[in-house]
Amino acid sequence: MLSQTWRHFITSSLNKGLLYNGAVGSLGYHVRGKKRKVSKPLDPHHADELPEVEYVGTRSQPDKLVYTWGVANHGALGRPSFIRPDRDRYQHRLQFMQHPHRLAFGEYHKVTDLTCGYGFTVFAVSKTQEASCFGTGLNTDSQIGGHQPRRDHPLGMLISPAPIEVPINKTTNVIKVAAGRAHTVMVTGKEGVWTVGNNAYGQCGRSIIADEDYGKQTIYNRIRILDQLDIAQVECGQDTSFFLTKDGVVYSCGWGADGQTGRGHYDNEPRVGPVIGDIEGEKVVKVSCRADCVLALNDKGEVFGWGNSEYQQLNSVTDEMQIHTSRKLKLLGVGKVVDVAASGTMCLLLNEDGQVFSWGFGPIGKGPEVTYSKTPTHIPSTLFGKNELNPDAKVVSVNCGINILAAVNSHGCLFTWGKNPGGCLGLGHIKDQYFPVRVAIAGEILKVSCGVDHMAALVREII
Repeated sequence: MLSQTWRHFITSSLNKGLLYNGAVGSLGYHVRGKKRKVSKPLDPHHADELPEVEYVGTRSQPDKLVYTWGVANHGALGRPSFIRPDRDRYQHRLQFMQHPHRLAFGEYHKVTDLTCGYGFTVFAVSKTQEASCFGTGLNTDSQIGGHQPRRDHPLGMLISPAPIEVPINKTTNVIKVAAGRAHTVMVTGKEGVWTVGNNAYGQCGRSIIADEDYGKQTIYNRIRILDQLDIAQVECGQDTSFFLTKDGVVYSCGWGADGQTGRGHYDNEPRVGPVIGDIEGEKVVKVSCRADCVLALNDKGEVFGWGNSEYQQLNSVTDEMQIHTSRKLKLLGVGKVVDVAASGTMCLLLNEDGQVFSWGFGPIGKGPEVTYSKTPTHIPSTLFGKNELNPDAKVVSVNCGINILAAVNSHGCLFTWGKNPGGCLGLGHIKDQYFPVRVAIAGEILKVSCGVDHMAALVREII
């Protein structure tokens, strides 16, 4: 017979081991399927402490999981124990997470879209009793809603996802999200486009109010001019917002000092209006901007650009440092383009053959000896998983943050390179990465979003 002390020790050790390996619900996630309790526990006195084991059935459908990684100090990763560890569970405060971490929030909410801002993360979810949009991380300007446990004492940071209480009817929900430096854009199913957060440059699509205190006063703004338009995509630069309609027209508002609004001037623009120039009359299928340089792709595989060209991003059409009107770029030898991405200092494009090209200033993707290119430089396909064992592997999408570059291949694998503060590339270290390396995630990447120092991914699980 085991003594009561030894029985308690064994049970406690078993549970701690299961907790560490993510087998019980208190860590926040579990294996889906049929639940089954232990029928004849060896220690009946502690039977309730044993986990319920779940078996996946043959008809089970894969869930969508959420992974986050990078700097943890600002709460954008969404796990409270990173900032407030539970000492009883031998947890320790983490300044950063260098590899993908499975977020418990994604186990209890059906996440449909996500985006990374500057130190915060926003999730669109299927309608719940709470809300259809949640945010976690920095909240200095109410970019993830108003959260005041006490009057006039707003929370400047949230360490786990909390509802963003957009004033919409219960019959609709948020379906698309985008985030800038300190503002968030949300597209609803039936009630138009809403913005919240910092509006110092008009990026929320409303009049600029001098000395407005965004932290203490949360304003949800519905952009009425977009009500009659079918929005296909929303995108945010630092302090600029873009709205792409299904008809292929790009609208913008916000900071325009580098011409990034594309409205023909260098002033801040609080009024939402269409981008002008060569893009007019074209059917645009994607717009990309993470800082102040903008790329747009039309349905014919042609690329247009405007905004900042300090790092020669737009040198094929101008010698100027900025342009305020969209121009069709002269990209020789790249073929038909199917995807684009514009970071702070670099640009990426993907052609129909799955080849990735990069140019600008920074980690081009061909090693530490190549950090600058005026023209699109081809990154070898072998760096994205194409080899003798996977001859059909090719890149299907590209993405970026300010200094983070990412690509997803046809097998759903994620590859990252670029600057790596806090291990935000998810590669298990904090050194800058000068060529693409695969990120270890057990699942198929559906969407990835890059912030300044953290990333988030929506992943289809493997069952």
